[in-house]
Amino acid sequence: MKKNFALIGAAGYIAPRHMRAIKDTGNVLVSAYDINDSVGIIDGISPQSEFFTEFERFQSHAYRIKRDPATALDYVSICSPNYLHHAHIVAGLRLGCDVICEKPLVPTPENLDELALVERETGKRLYNILQLRHHQAILELKDKVASENADHKYDVDLTYITSRGKWYMESWKGDPRKSFGVATNIGVHFYDMLHFIFGKLQRNVVHFASDYKAAGYLEYEKARVRWFLSIDADDLPATVKGKKPTYRSITVSGDEIEFSEGFTDLHTTSYQEILAGRGYGIEDARHCVETVNTIRSTAVINAQNDEGHPFLSSLTNGTRR
Repeated sequence: MKKNFALIGAAGYIAPRHMRAIKDTGNVLVSAYDINDSVGIIDGISPQSEFFTEFERFQSHAYRIKRDPATALDYVSICSPNYLHHAHIVAGLRLGCDVICEKPLVPTPENLDELALVERETGKRLYNILQLRHHQAILELKDKVASENADHKYDVDLTYITSRGKWYMESWKGDPRKSFGVATNIGVHFYDMLHFIFGKLQRNVVHFASDYKAAGYLEYEKARVRWFLSIDADDLPATVKGKKPTYRSITVSGDEIEFSEGFTDLHTTSYQEILAGRGYGIEDARHCVETVNTIRSTAVINAQNDEGHPFLSSLTNGTRR
């Protein structure tokens, strides 16, 4: 039986993946909302959808169609700016809908506790899109780590550079009050991936932090991780610079794990799992929320021993901003 969906944040970068996932799982996008009206993508996916640029009108429509079980919303999907997730999640739950939300779910563990309370009050569920948990290369690595059952910890280097133009710092993404900083905005799903593969986090230190990049060290039950995240194109390796705007790399004990491809359909897979009752909820997201909350709030320290990412030396020597 088809489910009725609403989408909040329809003009955002990630929204089309949610629209396609709704369509590809055989369901209906009933209504969409965004303060911006550049949403022509809807025409090619769900042209029959209602669209609103004012939240009050969107909410009023949702309550109106709720009176008839045939038209009432079953799910609200949220792709709005990070700082609005909490408010939009609560609104969706109190509409009597299950909610699917992009990362980061919320900025703090305390926010998670409050959302869990609203879940209990409404009897509805909140799901987080943690799409890397469905990536085939990540699943294979997780199985490999589990099967080896090694006594030693794996040495892991995580590098993610996704070039962003001047628009980024002028948008909500460049405002740490709204995006919660670069490590949270572009890194939260990688921290979830590391926890998913290597177990509980035991140590979390930050070696560098700015508006454009961050670096640090994470120690898990089964891994020692040096990480580097950046939106600065100058950080791209020479082999990539001028050819590709993005560089993703994860090495495990010297072996490169290729996961640059295979992202296209992961939102659809996530929706399929949620609709089948196997989605990831609040407690699944807690570990990565705690991780980024610590990264934002902890003081930067100098790297000890071999805990610094290989890119760190060029930052601390002042050769990059």
